[in-house]
Amino acid sequence: PQVCWLSPEQTAGKQKPFMYTQGQAVLNRSFFPCFDTPSVKCTYSATVEVPEGFTAVMSATSWEKTNDNTFVFKMSQPIPSYLIALAVGDIVSAEVGPRSRVWAEPCLIEAAKKEYDGVIEEFLVVGEKLFGPYVWGRYDILFMPPSFPFGGMENPCLTFVTPCLLAGDRSLVDVIIHEISHSWFGNLVTNATWGEFWLNEGFTMYAQRRISTEVYGLPYTCLEAATGRALLRQHMDNTGEDHPLNKLRVIIEPGFSLFLGVNPDDTYNETPYEKGYCFVSYLAHLVGDQSKFDAFLQAYVNRFKFQSITADDTLGFFLEYFPELKEKGVDSIPGFEFERWLNTPGWPPYLPDLSPGQQLMKPADALAELWAADSLNMDAIEAVDITAWRVYQLIYFLDQVLEKSPLPEGNVERLSKMYPKISKAQNAELRLRWCQIILKNNVEAEYSKVKDFLHSQGKQKYTLPLYRAMWGGSESARALAMETFSATAPQLHVNVQNYVKKILGLEVAE
Repeated sequence: PQVCWLSPEQTAGKQKPFMYTQGQAVLNRSFFPCFDTPSVKCTYSATVEVPEGFTAVMSATSWEKTNDNTFVFKMSQPIPSYLIALAVGDIVSAEVGPRSRVWAEPCLIEAAKKEYDGVIEEFLVVGEKLFGPYVWGRYDILFMPPSFPFGGMENPCLTFVTPCLLAGDRSLVDVIIHEISHSWFGNLVTNATWGEFWLNEGFTMYAQRRISTEVYGLPYTCLEAATGRALLRQHMDNTGEDHPLNKLRVIIEPGFSLFLGVNPDDTYNETPYEKGYCFVSYLAHLVGDQSKFDAFLQAYVNRFKFQSITADDTLGFFLEYFPELKEKGVDSIPGFEFERWLNTPGWPPYLPDLSPGQQLMKPADALAELWAADSLNMDAIEAVDITAWRVYQLIYFLDQVLEKSPLPEGNVERLSKMYPKISKAQNAELRLRWCQIILKNNVEAEYSKVKDFLHSQGKQKYTLPLYRAMWGGSESARALAMETFSATAPQLHVNVQNYVKKILGLEVAE
């Protein structure tokens, strides 16, 4: 299951096959013999022979080509097995910074260079200022073929990302901040078990938002965090707050026989990310001074670098670093006990203050209200200039419009004409929401946009919600779902194919 073999039609160039590995959480055991647990770290080397006309890349600190078809890789820092990754395909590279290059199929390389030139270094420098030295040498990005089902995978030295990040106007470059933040939290200091995945993801979300605040300012970061909180709310509403997976410390129990464990991938959800972020924010709130907490994070990374640790190690170090807080007994404040954070499912007991984001949310809320009215007040609508809005403000606006949908007859068509920046966007996050609005309002004239978007990429996060929306819609929407799936199935990852088949009530091949 770890090694994905793509046929030419699943790539962007559609000429040559492509192969990549995806190790997280416990799949690398099917790629090479290993202790497939994040509690064990090791260095590695590899020699990879490929057919002529192909290039191999790996998550390694050094590599060389020994002859035309053989590549030799070495990772000189100890890493957990899940971070060992290999990709082989028709790929080329371009420099985008003093220690970064982008890798992609030849047809995407110009777009990738334009989008990320100079950007990565800016984020890395801020990360180093906040969390200490970047120890991995290079930070390269590999843009995967469009059928890659994930957003990104933080393989050290070489992050794998979806080509959906190539929006053409740099409006999604900040998504990479999350993967860069893993260079300290996850890759350098690692959760010792998948049951404490929040140590990787909660700290990374916190680090991502610290970098984003330094680069883009607090209001924008609060708006992005509010989108994240809404996803957590949605997830907990879907599963029920008291679901055992809504704890930070998840018990990954063996199944009903000695040989059937639980695949940690099946426990994956928003909780370790967003509830984890709330817990780290709560620790910062206890400290009460941002620069002191930043200093703690540097000390934490330095203390545990290249190790795998548990939440007890993290929280023990926190109390040791702040003896005055330990004396106050902050770990057992009623309602906010560290034990409760870790072991009780449900909504986070503490939520960071996101009110600075209100200055960006309020105008978006007001504009969505105007568009949901029975008779449109065009003077009021035209008075709002959205040309300066950054992408998360537009996403927030579209989320509000979607919530109020279906809108009165004709409103969506007028909205589409009024804002080509939205209805003709190449940005995948905007396209997803615009397609959802089209389907919820049954605007058949714009169905081609749904079809084009599903033909252009196979990312799970975008593909499944659109099939759900089509299948829950009108007869013509259901017909669109069937027609689009039969045309695009061969270019989708097999897991995504099976998820779509389930939605459409089709037989899933075992």
